[in-house]
Amino acid sequence: MAKDTEKLIRQLSLISFLMAQGRPVSALEIKREVEGYSDMNDDAFARRFYADRAELESLGIQLGVEKPGEGFFEAELYSLPPENFYLDPISFSDEELAALSTALMLLTDGGFAYAEPLRLALQQVAWGHPNPLAEGERAPVEMAMTASAGGRDLSQRLSKIETAISRRKTIEFTYYTMERGETEKRKVDPFHLVFRGGQFYLIGHSHEREAVRVFRLSRIQGKVGYASKAEHDFSPPEDFDRRDYGSRADWQLGETRGTAKIFIRERIAWLIERDFGSYGELRNAVKSDGAPGKGRVFETSYASERELIAWALRWRQNAEVLAPDDLREEAEKRRGLLLERHVNGFRPAEVVDRPLEEQPKRSRSGGRGEAAIRPERFARLVTLAGLLIEAAKKGERLEVVDLCERLELTREELQEDIDLLNVVNFGGGTYVLYAEVLGEEIEVDSQPYGDNFARPARLLPLEAKALVAAIDLFGDHLPQSDLQTARGKIVKALGHDPSEEGLEIASAGGGDAEVARLVNEAIAESRVLELSYYKENEDQFTERRVEPYRLENGKEGWYVEVYDLTKEGVRHFKLDRVKEARLSEEKFEPRPEVEEFAGVEGWMTHGEVPTAEVARVWVSPERARWLREERTVVEELADGAVVVELPYAGKPWLVREILRGAGDLVVLEPPDAREAIAKEVEAASN
Repeated sequence: MAKDTEKLIRQLSLISFLMAQGRPVSALEIKREVEGYSDMNDDAFARRFYADRAELESLGIQLGVEKPGEGFFEAELYSLPPENFYLDPISFSDEELAALSTALMLLTDGGFAYAEPLRLALQQVAWGHPNPLAEGERAPVEMAMTASAGGRDLSQRLSKIETAISRRKTIEFTYYTMERGETEKRKVDPFHLVFRGGQFYLIGHSHEREAVRVFRLSRIQGKVGYASKAEHDFSPPEDFDRRDYGSRADWQLGETRGTAKIFIRERIAWLIERDFGSYGELRNAVKSDGAPGKGRVFETSYASERELIAWALRWRQNAEVLAPDDLREEAEKRRGLLLERHVNGFRPAEVVDRPLEEQPKRSRSGGRGEAAIRPERFARLVTLAGLLIEAAKKGERLEVVDLCERLELTREELQEDIDLLNVVNFGGGTYVLYAEVLGEEIEVDSQPYGDNFARPARLLPLEAKALVAAIDLFGDHLPQSDLQTARGKIVKALGHDPSEEGLEIASAGGGDAEVARLVNEAIAESRVLELSYYKENEDQFTERRVEPYRLENGKEGWYVEVYDLTKEGVRHFKLDRVKEARLSEEKFEPRPEVEEFAGVEGWMTHGEVPTAEVARVWVSPERARWLREERTVVEELADGAVVVELPYAGKPWLVREILRGAGDLVVLEPPDAREAIAKEVEAASN
């Protein structure tokens, strides 16, 4: 029998034995009665029992230990209080369960890296309710950004890091440092994971730097390994604020350098306050600020000058850096570079290489096989035992196909799990259950002894994180408005918020929750929606009457796909640019051509539009490394700069992207795009 299988039998039998006894028991009793320990000598038992306790603890299952005597291992008494194993009952409404089921369905379709532990978590929290995984009516929502790991290698790294966080294991890996363009070995105590902007980031203590650092998982090269064979390597510092890293703006990632003052014109102050207000303070401008006009001042701490300047430049004439002086001067310098390079002409360095056109494409797979993190088999076995015992008590037979689908198992894996559970006991040769696969059904002994598994077990750390992460990915954007109430109940039952202990979903541009609610209501009732919309690309407000069809979550946030009655065509409006939404009384008949078109646009997931024009864009040597990660390089230049291709559907979008380049991006072709950028920068400079 494999060592992992032996370990699982021991651990499950230990839990069952302690729960069945209902009293503290000695190590000698455990050694004598629990499956897997009795054949060991005293030294081997001491090692294995300690290791099993440590692993159960890392899974959130804490044994009680009493020490009536001093200095004798045998004198310790062990127990498993019910509250340390069982999940508190959660009274979900049908609407809350429907919302959770919809979330799972959409995230599984999109390659959610935590889909499998999410399935197990839903089985546990929905105990006693109808199968929450049964597919219901499909919601008018598309999830293009679903915290997919992004390929098999990255998924394996993510899984290893998840385990290391739970078990407090120091890890080692090779890392490409973007700032210096160097590959170096790293030894890290992993504290926290954050998913933001389509990427996973690890926050941990770097032994080389003797400080907390942020590592992007896609820049880790090769495998992640443990630094030692110890059960635990470190204890996270009590003063470390994990959530602090997920709640920072891009310009705040790193060591704080100072506080900036950014002038914001009134026309976009509402937007800045709603979407960026948590990163600083927005106040009325006063004379001493030296503001260039009527508006407000946004004070925000910053770690990266460039990121903050890039953010300010994207708002064109509506934002201007006021202080400190060195930041203001750097912003003016970069704005001057943008203008000079697009007005007076720009001659790049000599081309030294043209990469092959047939180069490998970046992975776009959201496939479950590549992106899924496998949950602990322990969790799967506990859930399966509960399902089998519940069926026996009801006198039912479970369908093999149904059980395989519910637990994401092959038939062979299901048979292996049942065989393992059949030898789990709680002492004295009395077994927890006996189940047998008979054709396409599973028969369970009509009088199983394992009542201890007939109630839902506590969620293991990975399951809890998966469940709360799924809710946080959607926010308030599902038609069922019950995800947040479900979240509150889950956190209360767990006794803690899992997003503070390992995986946090940083909020993406979702706009006003009330706007999302009205959009969902309009979609459900086929009613025309009236929008007051800020067109950032053209810096103007516009009133639109639209027929809404679905919400779509993309690289830059949430959009609503509509048929625009004003423009007579399909359009996408970014929710966080909707200043106001009004539900009209006018109804509409869904247009078949719009429903056929829905969800097929690659730009939502990949940022590329099939029918777009393509700009040739020069990238400075200082930023070339970053753009290589995101775009197709077509020319390598002698000074280290590169030329990339940037697809765009309209010049306003391209202008915004170049402005965000903060002087490090220059459009070479087409000429009319260069002129549009020059015109925009000149207007913003006046």
